[in-house]
Formats: sequence, structure tokens, C-alpha cells
Amino acid sequence: MEKTLVVIKPDGVQRNLIGEIIRRFEQSGLKLVALKMMQADENLVEKHYTIDPEWVEKVGKKSIESYKKKGLTPPNDDPIALGKDVLGRLKKYITFGPVVPMVWQGSQAVEMVRKICGSTEPLSALLGTIRGDYTPESYQLADGDERAIRNLVHASGSAEEAEKEIELWFEKKEIMEYRLFRDSIIYDKEWDV
Repeated sequence: MEKTLVVIKPDGVQRNLIGEIIRRFEQSGLKLVALKMMQADENLVEKHYTIDPEWVEKVGKKSIESYKKKGLTPPNDDPIALGKDVLGRLKKYITFGPVVPMVWQGSQAVEMVRKICGSTEPLSALLGTIRGDYTPESYQLADGDERAIRNLVHASGSAEEAEKEIELWFEKKEIMEYRLFRDSIIYDKEWDV
């Protein structure tokens, strides 16, 4: 069983979407194995986003490509400078208020969670996803306001990333190991409950 990290960001908390977001994951067959509410500090946010040492440059390049694809001029042509700007905005955004980090477990949990969350840019997210249903936010709107995109949740991008992020947000003793009766229905060869 794969584990993945989800963090309900301050806008999700402030909009009272915690229960709705949890419901979406529970209904998909994933199992919640860790949950807490906390105030993240800038140090934790920076560690989280720079687990991949190339994250700053990758985000800068992605931002530049996104602007050009839409026929717009990027605010900066230097991917590292643009990536650092994005990181600064994320620190301000994530530390604004409480967040709810969670660990979800299940078969292909990372991919399942990413599908449920939808595209990182809510405007591009499909209806039926968390981001597609609950926010009309876009990169252009966020950049115009010189702030991070308010997209409600963070979801790990890969199993390797999830493992590192979980270690950053949770101690091992905070992650529960237990079995639900429904696990037999979803995962076992026979439905022996």
C-alpha cells in the first residue's frame, strides 16, 4: 500500500472545506492514516518545496512556459529568479493560517490523490475535482496580484516525493497502522470480513 501526503492549505481551512476534502478521499477508497492541524512556519515551507533541490529552477521554467503558451510575457525570463519569487509567495501563503496535513494510504495513492485534487491551476482543473469545483483561481490572477495561487490543497507528485514529505510533516509514531472492514472489499481476493 502506497502512502501520500495531502496538505489542506490556509484557503481550504478558511473556507470550511476540510470535511468536504476529506470526504472526497474517503469515498475514493483511500484510508486516512495521519491527520493534524498546525501552523506551518517559513522554514518548514521552504524545506517542503525544496525537497527536490532543482524545484526552484523547474518551477521557474514551468512558469515561463505557461506564460508563453498563453501568449503572455512572463514577469521574468530567469527561471531561478522566478522560482525564488514563487517560493517567497508560497511561504507567505502557507504560513498565513492553520493547515491540515494528512497521510492517505491505498493502492496507487499518489496518482489517486492527484486525480481527485485536479490540476495545480484550478482554472485548468476538471469539474469534479477539488480544485475544479471549489475555486476559479488562475496563475494569471495570482501573478497579477503578486501572490501564490490559492489552490486549496497540496498533493505529493510521486511516491518518492511523498515519502520525503511525510517524514517532514509527521513523526513515525503519528502514522497509524490499522485495517478497515472495507479494505477486504477493495483489496482482498475474497471478501472475507
